[in-house]
Amino acid sequence: MSVELEAILERIESDSTLTRGMVEKLIRDVGKPLTLMEVCGTHTHAISKTGIRRALAGKVRLLSGPGCPVCVTADAEIDRFIALSRMPDVVVTTFGDMLHVPGSESSLANERDQGRDIRIVYSPLDVLKMAQSEPAKEFCFLGVGFETTAPTILATVKEARNRGITNFSICTAFKLIPPALRMIAAHPDLAIHGFILPGHVSAIIGSEPYRFLVDEFKRPCVITGFEGADILQALLMITNQIKEDEPRLEIQYKRVVTKEGNKAALKIMDKMCDVKDSMWRGLGTIPESELKLKEVWKDFDAEHKFSLPPLEHRERFDTNGCRCGDVLLGKIIPPDCPLFAKTCSPSNPIGPCMVSSEGACAAYYKYER
Repeated sequence: MSVELEAILERIESDSTLTRGMVEKLIRDVGKPLTLMEVCGTHTHAISKTGIRRALAGKVRLLSGPGCPVCVTADAEIDRFIALSRMPDVVVTTFGDMLHVPGSESSLANERDQGRDIRIVYSPLDVLKMAQSEPAKEFCFLGVGFETTAPTILATVKEARNRGITNFSICTAFKLIPPALRMIAAHPDLAIHGFILPGHVSAIIGSEPYRFLVDEFKRPCVITGFEGADILQALLMITNQIKEDEPRLEIQYKRVVTKEGNKAALKIMDKMCDVKDSMWRGLGTIPESELKLKEVWKDFDAEHKFSLPPLEHRERFDTNGCRCGDVLLGKIIPPDCPLFAKTCSPSNPIGPCMVSSEGACAAYYKYER
């Protein structure tokens, strides 16, 4: 075993005997090289940080998927957020990782530098306090995220109604993971043998929404946690399914994820939202992949409150040579982009995959250069 691999094993987990055995078994058991996709951005960072990708090079090729909510927010949606910030007496509030994501011509960071009232918050509940203390202004929270974050933001909308706070709204860009995976599994140019499914999203939706990956596309799938040992165990489970020629949907992350998911979170999404088609950066328009507030909640929907025009269906993710779209789709890995670690870096991000803390380009830049 090489000195480099020894060092990687020591980083993967404190119990190096366990990780050594799993890595050696994977190297020994994998015959024909496999291409797998880790869907979640947190998994991408864990795989890069621990060195799992390098430890299994030549045996298992791990591609990053569209599991970074900031990264898949379309440029047209960013332009909509910017348009809101330019309206008189409108305060745009957001989590910090949205600030530098490029739209077609600007970003929220650029707009804030020009004097727009754009505020970073750590919880949507913070916005309710602002709205109460500054009643002459309209406060809009940018509802960006997957099934993990949508329930808490929707609960904040309910709380605003309960408190009678009328100068609060959300601009929704809630994306749903399973429809994106359906598109990727059906893509004619992608030969992905199996999926490492996200732990956080699955804690909310459970395992059954992924059933189609096994039943229709015959892809092995494992929902896993975020420690090095979790990911290695998931890889072993996937390779066992492939060896047995029996694709299954399995849960490695049983300490958090159940088959049924979080029933309270699922209920609030079902009661408050309709499912609509949505644009994803790099993936185009995906049917039934977004949550939008129902008509009964329109007074808290920024699209209705501010009479925002419909989103223009366009994509500019390849502007200036940026290939974030291909990274999100699994067509390439970040170093294949001509801008990576040259003109594009965390201090000068060209695309959203370098902007976000969950982005694949940021992970590769930090750990795999």
